[in-house]
Amino acid sequence: MKIRIRQATSADIPALRDLIVGSVRGLQAQDYTPSQIESALATVYGVDTQLIQDGTYFVAEVERSATALLVGCGGWSKRKTLYGGDQWTGREAALLDPQEDAAKIRAFFVHPSWARRGIGTAILEACENAALAAEFTRFEMAATLTGVALYQARGYEAIENLEVSLGNGESLAIIRMEKRITKPVL
Repeated sequence: MKIRIRQATSADIPALRDLIVGSVRGLQAQDYTPSQIESALATVYGVDTQLIQDGTYFVAEVERSATALLVGCGGWSKRKTLYGGDQWTGREAALLDPQEDAAKIRAFFVHPSWARRGIGTAILEACENAALAAEFTRFEMAATLTGVALYQARGYEAIENLEVSLGNGESLAIIRMEKRITKPVL
């Protein structure tokens, strides 16, 4: 089956919501407790419509008998927010300076039935290429424990352990990671 990567649109939002919930519940159960997962779905994880409006969010879809099935999503941002969907209270919409700041790699989710088929890598490459075209040469993310191995394999290095408060007395361990790209001198 052919997987196509394209920019997300507002019409994708209902399918993205379902994909995010399925991904988190299906893939993060090895790294987080059920309570952490449900609290993170309520407070942190979710669709970030700013990424869609900015044209920096991508979906991976598979064609299936005249319809497309969304199997993954992820994006990059030219804004300060490091993580969190629309419901996250710690969002910062200020624009980044590509000469000084790192583009934010954000909100990656893959459907459990489609995990480990190169979908996350394909979306990550699309994000990095788009951020490079916008003149960013450094990328950073807040990776879930579940995603660290993928990002390390793609050249990201852990730079800080973080704990995201979930508002119920629990927290979610994440790893701030970074990657630098050296552009050829012309």
